[in-house]
Amino acid sequence: MTQQGIAVAVVVHEHRVLLLRGQAGDGEPFWQFPVGPVEAGETPGDAAVRAARAGVGLSVTAVRLLGERAHPHTGQNMAYAACTPAGEPDEPDEPDKTPDGVAWVGRDAIERYVPYGELFAPVREYLDAALRAP
Repeated sequence: MTQQGIAVAVVVHEHRVLLLRGQAGDGEPFWQFPVGPVEAGETPGDAAVRAARAGVGLSVTAVRLLGERAHPHTGQNMAYAACTPAGEPDEPDEPDKTPDGVAWVGRDAIERYVPYGELFAPVREYLDAALRAP
């Protein structure tokens, strides 16, 4: 990434992916991966690790960079990093009722949270493999 941008932490654990509830400028709620700015001198993987820690207090390890793009709606530079939890994360039984807006979502339920077809192709391909039940 030639310019600083936004890092996205795609955190997968036990065939589920971590999503956080956010709020758009118009007040509409939405779900997203943990995100944060890439700061000067920082790699996208480092920024993704920091975003997961800041978003939910979860320690993760960046495994690999999935890809980079200019976001189709905002034009921001985005870098997507596959991450795994460094320990055993807390997993809510009823994600929609979790007060802090944290959900661990399997492949069969992800489209209730994010438009799966709109995901960046390398992220979608990674999730198709990572969320497959054993």
